[in-house]
Amino acid sequence: MRYFFFLLLFGLLFPGCSKQAEAGTPVYNNEVAAITMSAPLPPKEKVIQQKIIKSASLRFETNDLEDTYKQIQAAVKESHASIQSDSEGKNDVSLYRTIMIHVPSQNFDVFLQSVSKGVSYFDQKDISSEDVTEQYIDLDSRLKTKRKLEERYLEILKKANKISEILEIEEQISLIREEIEAKEGQLKYLESRVSESRISIQFYKPIAEKQSIKISYGSKILTAIKSGFNELSGVFIWIISIWPFIFLFCLLAYFIRKRFKRKNI
Repeated sequence: MRYFFFLLLFGLLFPGCSKQAEAGTPVYNNEVAAITMSAPLPPKEKVIQQKIIKSASLRFETNDLEDTYKQIQAAVKESHASIQSDSEGKNDVSLYRTIMIHVPSQNFDVFLQSVSKGVSYFDQKDISSEDVTEQYIDLDSRLKTKRKLEERYLEILKKANKISEILEIEEQISLIREEIEAKEGQLKYLESRVSESRISIQFYKPIAEKQSIKISYGSKILTAIKSGFNELSGVFIWIISIWPFIFLFCLLAYFIRKRFKRKNI
């Protein structure tokens, strides 16, 4: 009873303590939450996009060279690519055509799929990718360093008074400018190789076996005739070049023969 009376008296005398205790926790949590939400996020590291050079080399057989070429032209147009070189040829066993194409890297896979339609077997299919991200970052970093160095030399040049100092600074700036231009060229080359993939395509049509044999034998016969004519011409020219000796030999043989006839008589 005394214990209950004591608790009742404590509640009447100090009514705010329990309420403050009950309300204290959520207020603190709200403040922490507010601070957390308003606190600035840590700076994100700069994400460097991968620099990858893609290339491919294809070689396959086709039944119709013209149809295959039209299919490649359609793929070139669809992928916004460009034909850099186009050559045709013939040997003893086939007619062939070789095309070098530059394709935007984002369309590389789509272009290969379009060109590969209808090809049952590839004699050669080489696809490669080279990661040059590290090389690109290194060049870019060196280029920035050289540009800052150039800016410092330009500031020093503004303050220089002596002609000797001006000439020396200008020489340094000229050397730095050459290095900057060289690295800019290397970066542009890497960017062009990354942005455009190179694809070499060779397709061929076999020549019929009988036709190939006829062409081969005909070619050999013609070669033999030309060779014989050249040899005969050579012998004739050689005979002409030694005609005095031949004449003397014939004359000597005539007199010897005539003398033997007299002895026999």
